[in-house]
Amino acid sequence: MTVNQQRLAYGTTVTVGPPKTAASRRTVALDRTTVTALRAHRRRQEKERAAAGQAWKDTGYVFTTTDGQPLHPDYLTRRFRSLVTASGLPPVRLHDLRHGTASLAHSAGVDLKTVQEQVGHSSIVLTADTYTSVPTDMHRKAAEATARLVLAAAARGPKRRKRPTAGPPTKSAATETAPRPEPVRPRPSRCRRKGNRRRTHMTPTRHPRSTNDRAGR
Repeated sequence: MTVNQQRLAYGTTVTVGPPKTAASRRTVALDRTTVTALRAHRRRQEKERAAAGQAWKDTGYVFTTTDGQPLHPDYLTRRFRSLVTASGLPPVRLHDLRHGTASLAHSAGVDLKTVQEQVGHSSIVLTADTYTSVPTDMHRKAAEATARLVLAAAARGPKRRKRPTAGPPTKSAATETAPRPEPVRPRPSRCRRKGNRRRTHMTPTRHPRSTNDRAGR
Protein backbone atom coordinates (compact mmCIF):
# COMPACT_ATOMS: atom_id res chain seq x y z
CA MET A 1 0.00 0.00 0.00
CA THR A 2 1.39 3.37 -1.03
CA VAL A 3 0.49 6.52 0.94
CA ASN A 4 1.00 9.68 -1.10
CA GLN A 5 -1.88 12.00 -0.12
CA GLN A 6 -4.42 12.71 2.61
CA ARG A 7 -8.00 13.96 2.78
CA LEU A 8 -8.85 16.75 5.24
CA ALA A 9 -12.41 17.64 6.22
CA TYR A 10 -13.47 21.18 7.16
CA GLY A 11 -17.16 20.72 7.88
CA THR A 12 -18.76 19.69 4.61
CA THR A 13 -15.69 20.71 2.58
CA VAL A 14 -13.06 18.05 1.89
CA THR A 15 -9.65 18.92 0.48
CA VAL A 16 -6.91 16.66 -0.82
CA GLY A 17 -3.28 17.46 -0.09
CA PRO A 18 0.11 15.92 0.54
CA PRO A 19 0.91 14.19 3.86
CA LYS A 20 2.16 16.24 6.80
CA THR A 21 5.82 15.25 6.54
CA ALA A 22 8.14 13.62 4.04
CA ALA A 23 8.20 10.50 6.24
CA SER A 24 4.43 10.21 5.80
CA ARG A 25 4.97 9.38 2.14
CA ARG A 26 5.67 5.71 2.45
CA THR A 27 4.95 2.20 1.23
CA VAL A 28 3.49 -0.16 3.81
CA ALA A 29 3.73 -3.93 3.41
CA LEU A 30 0.45 -5.79 3.91
CA ASP A 31 -0.02 -9.30 5.27
CA ARG A 32 -1.71 -12.04 3.27
CA THR A 33 -4.95 -11.90 5.28
CA THR A 34 -5.34 -8.19 4.59
CA VAL A 35 -4.56 -8.67 0.90
CA THR A 36 -7.23 -11.39 0.69
CA ALA A 37 -9.79 -9.09 2.33
CA LEU A 38 -8.92 -6.25 -0.08
CA ARG A 39 -9.31 -8.52 -3.10
CA ALA A 40 -12.73 -9.62 -1.87
CA HIS A 41 -13.64 -5.94 -1.40
CA ARG A 42 -12.55 -5.18 -4.97
CA ARG A 43 -14.81 -7.92 -6.35
CA ARG A 44 -17.77 -6.39 -4.49
CA GLN A 45 -16.82 -2.97 -5.79
CA GLU A 46 -16.77 -4.26 -9.37
CA LYS A 47 -20.33 -5.49 -8.90
CA GLU A 48 -21.39 -2.06 -7.60
CA ARG A 49 -19.72 -0.42 -10.57
CA ALA A 50 -21.59 -2.64 -13.01
CA ALA A 51 -24.86 -1.92 -11.22
CA ALA A 52 -24.28 1.87 -11.25
CA GLY A 53 -23.59 2.01 -14.99
CA GLN A 54 -23.08 5.55 -16.29
CA ALA A 55 -23.57 7.01 -12.79
CA TRP A 56 -20.31 5.49 -11.59
CA LYS A 57 -17.53 8.01 -10.90
CA ASP A 58 -14.10 6.51 -11.47
CA THR A 59 -12.20 8.34 -8.72
CA GLY A 60 -9.58 5.67 -8.15
CA TYR A 61 -10.28 5.33 -4.44
CA VAL A 62 -10.37 1.92 -2.77
CA PHE A 63 -13.24 2.69 -0.39
CA THR A 64 -16.12 4.51 -2.07
CA THR A 65 -19.87 4.90 -2.05
CA THR A 66 -22.13 2.87 -4.34
CA ASP A 67 -21.55 5.35 -7.17
CA GLY A 68 -17.75 5.54 -6.83
CA GLN A 69 -17.48 8.74 -4.79
CA PRO A 70 -14.83 8.76 -2.02
CA LEU A 71 -16.04 8.44 1.55
CA HIS A 72 -16.18 11.50 3.80
CA PRO A 73 -13.59 11.35 6.61
CA ASP A 74 -16.24 12.17 9.24
CA TYR A 75 -18.33 9.22 8.04
CA LEU A 76 -15.45 6.86 8.81
CA THR A 77 -15.13 8.32 12.32
CA ARG A 78 -18.83 7.90 13.08
CA ARG A 79 -18.93 4.43 11.54
CA PHE A 80 -15.96 3.27 13.59
CA ARG A 81 -17.50 4.66 16.80
CA SER A 82 -20.71 2.75 16.21
CA LEU A 83 -18.81 -0.48 15.52
CA VAL A 84 -16.85 -0.14 18.75
CA THR A 85 -20.06 0.42 20.72
CA ALA A 86 -21.74 -2.58 19.12
CA SER A 87 -18.74 -4.83 19.84
CA GLY A 88 -18.72 -4.01 23.56
CA LEU A 89 -15.06 -3.02 23.54
CA PRO A 90 -13.70 -0.12 25.64
CA PRO A 91 -13.99 3.31 24.02
CA VAL A 92 -11.29 3.83 21.43
CA ARG A 93 -10.88 6.41 18.68
CA LEU A 94 -10.14 5.73 15.06
CA HIS A 95 -6.79 7.49 15.40
CA ASP A 96 -5.91 5.17 18.29
CA LEU A 97 -5.52 2.35 15.78
CA ARG A 98 -2.12 3.82 14.96
CA HIS A 99 -1.08 3.43 18.58
CA GLY A 100 -2.41 -0.11 18.64
CA THR A 101 -0.65 -1.04 15.41
CA ALA A 102 2.70 0.23 16.67
CA SER A 103 2.34 -1.54 20.03
CA LEU A 104 1.26 -4.83 18.47
CA ALA A 105 4.09 -4.75 15.94
CA HIS A 106 6.60 -4.06 18.71
CA SER A 107 5.16 -6.90 20.79
CA ALA A 108 5.51 -9.22 17.80
CA GLY A 109 9.26 -8.54 17.76
CA VAL A 110 9.42 -5.83 15.11
CA ASP A 111 12.24 -3.36 15.72
CA LEU A 112 11.40 0.27 16.41
CA LYS A 113 12.97 1.52 13.17
CA THR A 114 10.59 -0.61 11.11
CA VAL A 115 7.64 0.45 13.27
CA GLN A 116 8.63 4.08 12.72
CA GLU A 117 8.52 3.65 8.95
CA GLN A 118 5.21 1.79 9.10
CA VAL A 119 3.40 4.58 10.95
CA GLY A 120 5.26 7.34 9.06
CA HIS A 121 7.04 9.14 11.90
CA SER A 122 9.94 11.47 11.21
CA SER A 123 11.56 10.66 14.59
CA ILE A 124 12.02 7.32 16.28
CA VAL A 125 11.73 9.04 19.67
CA LEU A 126 8.05 9.78 19.00
CA THR A 127 7.49 6.14 18.06
CA ALA A 128 9.19 4.85 21.19
CA ASP A 129 7.67 7.28 23.70
CA THR A 130 4.16 7.88 22.36
CA TYR A 131 3.07 5.21 19.93
CA THR A 132 4.37 2.06 21.61
CA SER A 133 3.44 0.51 24.93
CA VAL A 134 4.70 -2.70 26.46
CA PRO A 135 1.91 -5.17 27.33
CA THR A 136 1.96 -7.35 30.43
CA ASP A 137 2.85 -10.48 28.46
CA MET A 138 6.09 -8.89 27.28
CA HIS A 139 6.98 -7.99 30.88
CA ARG A 140 6.47 -11.63 31.87
CA LYS A 141 8.57 -12.87 28.97
CA ALA A 142 11.35 -10.46 29.90
CA ALA A 143 11.25 -11.64 33.52
CA GLU A 144 11.37 -15.32 32.49
CA ALA A 145 14.24 -14.71 30.07
CA THR A 146 16.23 -12.90 32.76
CA ALA A 147 15.62 -15.70 35.27
CA ARG A 148 16.72 -18.34 32.77
CA LEU A 149 19.95 -16.46 32.15
CA VAL A 150 20.76 -16.19 35.86
CA LEU A 151 19.85 -19.82 36.62
CA ALA A 152 21.91 -21.10 33.69
CA ALA A 153 24.94 -19.19 34.95
CA ALA A 154 24.42 -20.53 38.47
CA ALA A 155 24.13 -24.11 37.21
CA ARG A 156 27.54 -23.92 35.54
CA GLY A 157 29.10 -22.97 38.87
CA PRO A 158 32.14 -20.80 39.51
CA LYS A 159 35.23 -21.43 37.45
CA ARG A 160 38.05 -23.33 39.16
CA ARG A 161 41.31 -21.52 39.57
CA LYS A 162 44.37 -23.07 37.97
CA ARG A 163 46.91 -24.49 40.39
CA PRO A 164 50.41 -23.05 40.13
CA THR A 165 52.98 -25.29 38.45
CA ALA A 166 55.77 -26.86 40.51
CA GLY A 167 58.97 -24.82 40.63
CA PRO A 168 61.30 -22.88 42.87
CA PRO A 169 59.46 -20.71 45.32
CA THR A 170 59.34 -17.15 44.25
CA LYS A 171 58.73 -14.12 46.31
CA SER A 172 55.35 -12.62 45.85
CA ALA A 173 54.98 -9.10 44.60
CA ALA A 174 53.53 -8.08 47.93
CA THR A 175 56.70 -9.33 49.72
CA GLU A 176 59.03 -7.60 47.27
CA THR A 177 57.29 -4.29 47.43
CA ALA A 178 56.57 -4.35 51.19
CA PRO A 179 58.40 -1.51 53.00
CA ARG A 180 61.24 -2.62 55.29
CA PRO A 181 61.03 -1.67 58.99
CA GLU A 182 63.36 1.09 60.12
CA PRO A 183 66.34 -0.08 62.25
CA VAL A 184 66.00 0.44 65.96
CA ARG A 185 68.64 2.84 67.19
CA PRO A 186 70.38 1.81 70.47
CA ARG A 187 69.75 3.96 73.48
CA PRO A 188 72.77 6.03 74.58
CA SER A 189 74.75 4.80 77.57
CA ARG A 190 74.40 6.23 81.03
CA CYS A 191 77.71 7.99 80.85
CA ARG A 192 76.87 9.56 77.58
CA ARG A 193 73.56 10.67 78.91
CA LYS A 194 75.37 12.36 81.85
CA GLY A 195 77.76 14.13 79.48
CA ASN A 196 74.86 15.47 77.51
CA ARG A 197 73.38 17.08 80.55
CA ARG A 198 73.51 20.80 80.50
CA ARG A 199 76.23 22.17 82.70
CA THR A 200 75.49 25.04 85.02
CA HIS A 201 77.41 28.26 84.47
CA MET A 202 80.01 28.95 87.15
CA THR A 203 81.63 32.32 87.69
CA PRO A 204 85.43 31.99 88.00
CA THR A 205 86.84 33.03 91.38
CA ARG A 206 89.85 35.26 91.51
CA HIS A 207 92.55 34.28 93.99
CA PRO A 208 94.93 36.84 95.38
CA ARG A 209 98.39 36.54 94.04
CA SER A 210 101.02 35.27 96.36
CA THR A 211 104.04 37.35 97.51
CA ASN A 212 106.37 35.17 95.45
CA ASP A 213 104.59 36.12 92.34
CA ARG A 214 104.91 39.73 93.25
CA ALA A 215 108.59 39.39 94.05
CA GLY A 216 109.27 37.77 90.77
CA ARG A 217 108.08 40.72 88.90
